[in-house]
Amino acid sequence: MAGLTTGGPNVDVSLLYEINSMARQAPGWFDRTVSVVGEYGIPLALVLLILWCWRGTRRQDEATATESFAALVWAPLAAGLALLVNVPLREFVGRPRPFRQHEGLQVLDPGAGAPLDTGLGRTDFSFVSDHATLAMALAVGLFVANRRFGLAGIALALVEGFCRVYTGVHYPTDVIGGFALGTAVVLVLAPLAMALLNPLVAAVARSPRVGRLVRSRARTAPRPVGLAHPQAPQAGQRTQENDLAA
Repeated sequence: MAGLTTGGPNVDVSLLYEINSMARQAPGWFDRTVSVVGEYGIPLALVLLILWCWRGTRRQDEATATESFAALVWAPLAAGLALLVNVPLREFVGRPRPFRQHEGLQVLDPGAGAPLDTGLGRTDFSFVSDHATLAMALAVGLFVANRRFGLAGIALALVEGFCRVYTGVHYPTDVIGGFALGTAVVLVLAPLAMALLNPLVAAVARSPRVGRLVRSRARTAPRPVGLAHPQAPQAGQRTQENDLAA
């Protein structure tokens, strides 16, 4: 397949030039920062966000902790599955990178100048963006587990998409397609994944050895003061009891 729009006056290309032109006006250190953040920083931040959410879910009650942990397990599994789906999709669409079709782009990705065919059976096509797919799949999977953390993850995924266009390695529609693919894989397969993962996670939670992966050890609730140690009668009460005894 020839691919999506590769030239001509259209919104996709115009938006690509507008976003990428910021790289010409920004200082060099900022461009390098955006490149590193988009390539490695945001995926790492999403992984750390999932670990942070997992730390909080372990303190919940057993049923909630089991469901949340299963959703957190599903997030990276869905991201990996989405990337696998993208392999034949990119080959089928066959859309070259934007800098191979348009002149004047500021390309900030150090590996972007590699030949179209790497010799390893992998072609460097553009649609859809692997980074956008990965980021949004992790973010939506995190949203299934915890909305507050999920919203933070979705915000990071949007920044990831901007970085990929800013560095000149993807069209905006490549990023949008990645967002759609990552979201679809997570949500469409979530019911089946949860049906399979919930019993497995519940069995892990009951295990005396690895159960703490799902839920932290319950803290002993403090006993009421009156039941733990009966208070000694006050002086007035002692006098009244002695009078009654006499």
